[in-house]
Amino acid sequence: MEDMPDSAEIDTSTQEQFGIQNIYIKDISFETPNSPQILAEQWKPEMEFEMSNDINKLQEDFYEVVLKITVTVKNSEKTAFLAEIHQAGIFALKGLAEDRLSYMLNSSCPNILFPFAREMISTLVTRGGFPPLLLAPIPFDALYAQQIQQKQQQ
Repeated sequence: MEDMPDSAEIDTSTQEQFGIQNIYIKDISFETPNSPQILAEQWKPEMEFEMSNDINKLQEDFYEVVLKITVTVKNSEKTAFLAEIHQAGIFALKGLAEDRLSYMLNSSCPNILFPFAREMISTLVTRGGFPPLLLAPIPFDALYAQQIQQKQQQ
């Protein structure tokens, strides 16, 4: 990984470095268990949304962040579709203090990955024959702050 290009690298006065090395789909799934019958029914969808992220240190200063999103849409209590994506990226992070590194991996990197995951889910849903699904933006900064607050309370 040390031979990776320094694409999108930012060097601040404190010698912090951040680079996006690659963005890719690690896993993707789309299921429509009740098709084609559900496509003929009146459309009153109910959506369930789950999200998490994994962080894997690949080697010094290189991390893989995987944003996992699962969307299940039901219509009249029957599953219309289930879309799942594991959108991943390899990020170079160098010279960051531990708290800043944690923030970048848990907030900034998922913020970068989310638009790619959102677009792919929308494409899958539309190509599956359903009305477009546009996921709302996710406040990763607020979620990270909430996570830190919960850890401090424990």
